[in-house]
Amino acid sequence: MSHRQTGRRVALLIGTVIALAACGGGASPGSATSPSASSEPGASDAPSSAPLAGEITIDGSSTVYPISAAVAEEFQIENPGVKVTVAFSGTGGGFKKLCASGADATDANDASRPIKTEDKPGADGQLGTTDDELSEATICRNVGVDPVELKVAYDGLSVVVNPANTWVDCLTTAELKTIWDQGSTVTTWADVRAGWPDQTIELFGPGADSGTFDYFTEVINGEAKRSRSDYTPSEDDNALVQGVANDDNGLGYFGFAYYEENQDKLRLVPIDGGGGCISPSIEAIKDGSYAPLSRPLFVYSSRQALARPEVAAFFTYYLDNVNLFVDEVGYVELPADEIAASRTALEAALQ
Repeated sequence: MSHRQTGRRVALLIGTVIALAACGGGASPGSATSPSASSEPGASDAPSSAPLAGEITIDGSSTVYPISAAVAEEFQIENPGVKVTVAFSGTGGGFKKLCASGADATDANDASRPIKTEDKPGADGQLGTTDDELSEATICRNVGVDPVELKVAYDGLSVVVNPANTWVDCLTTAELKTIWDQGSTVTTWADVRAGWPDQTIELFGPGADSGTFDYFTEVINGEAKRSRSDYTPSEDDNALVQGVANDDNGLGYFGFAYYEENQDKLRLVPIDGGGGCISPSIEAIKDGSYAPLSRPLFVYSSRQALARPEVAAFFTYYLDNVNLFVDEVGYVELPADEIAASRTALEAALQ
């Protein structure tokens, strides 16, 4: 299946998600089953003594969503007794659900950043006890959830403008900080660089629950979540695409795969991180030259969920085949040693 075909499939799944959400059903792109071990290179060849059955719920990053949705769709074809629901509420929102109590907990979280592990001090200087002060890892531990980190791909954040914008040929990371930093007074293109037009910039970016937001603000502004607030946020990257595409002075950022699927509506902005202006591409993300806006992508399950045979089978299949799906949806494959490290982490959790 070509990348374009998969892009259309993912777009259809996202359309289904939106329709279901409008009906109060939430974002759930439907079922998926696993191709047989013998039919796909790299597929799991573990024998199955009985048909798998059950439900698997995944939430989290809209960036990782296309990978998990594609894996889920194929997994269900081979395992029709398993229903895999994939939604996207942002990386932070997904961790809240993974680390929820009882029946409210999901089985896995798609994440475009690692889980947060450092608790914040309270007003008295001591480590706090509220959810705002506790790290995601601590909140999980407090409810008996043991997250298992599985790295699955690499991605590069894309900075984009409307095709009508003919003057922005490159942005330095310092200029991005000037635009996006907390307390920024930039309102027009002329405020960014002399000679650019005195036209108001309309900003579009991920919401505060997004791992993309955390990553971008950390590497550009120096601290995760440090950002101006007067922009149009969304946890849905497709909404950000439409925002920039429909505004001649739009500027936004999101994952590279969403640019690739919408490049007829957007113009990519090369970024100068100190070594010259470089546009994100599969090659530049893979070789690390697109810095600092390249990052790893993850899926987190829990030891508790992985004790169920359908969840264990799903994530075994996920890692055995992830590079096939990563190529299809436009991200960058993990090297063999990093896939092996994820397999080792999964195998340890299954023991």
